[in-house]
Amino acid sequence: MKNNFNLVATAAAGLESLTARELRDLGIETKLDDRSRVLFSGDKETIAKANLWLRTADRVKIIIGEFPAKTFDDLFEGVYALDWAELLPFGAQFPIAKAKAIKSDLHNEPSIQAITKKAIAKKMQVHYHRPENVPIPETGALFSIEVALHKNVATIMLDTTGESLFKRGYRVDKGGAPIKENMAAAIIMLTNWRANMSRPFVDPTCGSGTFCIEAALIGMNIAPGFNRDFAFEAWPWFEDEIFKKVRDDAESLANYDAKLDISGFDIDGRMIQIAQENALEIGLDDIIHFKQMRLQDFRSDKLDGVLISNPPYGERLGDEMAAYELYEEMGETFKPLETWSKYIITSDLEFEKHYGAKATKKRKLYNGRLRTDLYQYFGKRIK
Repeated sequence: MKNNFNLVATAAAGLESLTARELRDLGIETKLDDRSRVLFSGDKETIAKANLWLRTADRVKIIIGEFPAKTFDDLFEGVYALDWAELLPFGAQFPIAKAKAIKSDLHNEPSIQAITKKAIAKKMQVHYHRPENVPIPETGALFSIEVALHKNVATIMLDTTGESLFKRGYRVDKGGAPIKENMAAAIIMLTNWRANMSRPFVDPTCGSGTFCIEAALIGMNIAPGFNRDFAFEAWPWFEDEIFKKVRDDAESLANYDAKLDISGFDIDGRMIQIAQENALEIGLDDIIHFKQMRLQDFRSDKLDGVLISNPPYGERLGDEMAAYELYEEMGETFKPLETWSKYIITSDLEFEKHYGAKATKKRKLYNGRLRTDLYQYFGKRIK
């Protein structure tokens, strides 16, 4: 079995540079191509490390092969030519979980999936000397395969992650419309809090506590994937001791004694209970302070804090006017916090008008398919 792989880390549009930076911080060289893919290479330990540590990515995939494919015959032959027996043991389950076609002559995604499946099955039958009419049973470990066609070039990939990396494993409950964990981590990484994590960190509309929990994980240098499993762990050729070493190394790097000042507030007592249960699930209940409180009642004598909010808006609040009233209340409540930096994410293009101040800086992000803007208000420097 080879131990050098071409890899890609996928991330939401606008977050690719953050994912690339995370990999470089892990000592892994990266390249962003003209499709904004975060490309890198490495061994099995690299696969384990990337899955365990990436906060902003969705998945880590092995690129099995790339080849021109203008016709279904091209696709079949290109897939068939790949060395599937090296990756798929006898009896492996190999669903074609996803197909995507952009600017390509082949665009019928179900047909792309079916042709890819047929080519792999045929190659496995030949390799294992099975009669053509006797399919190989798929009862073993799961190897989820994806096909992406871009400008008539097919990329065949194997997902090493399993459930998306945003699923950290600490959500006991989520309440309504929570922000994804990897998006929350990305927004925190875009703030100036990371430079000095002893500064106060507050989410005044904390919901199920995602921003606060992700901040605590960052502040204590706890690997975000420490509380979950990954697809590659079930593969017969992926040695258990490799991932055990990566986990042990991560445990030794965690700073459980870090002094953090992290608080979350919400008007809904049920959401505060959920946030507390989520923090308890991952062992951070004594690190984060959660309290039921109206946003308008938030006050602080502390200086140089960082405030992050994903306020309910539009249909989440029930009507547009209620959202506008909330933005006005936010502007009035946060105005006295002159030395604090505020980061507010919303898809509402009218936000600044109702908040009452123009953002220092704006950054476009995508929360799923929803286009949002991160409005950044930088605090006054303390002399």
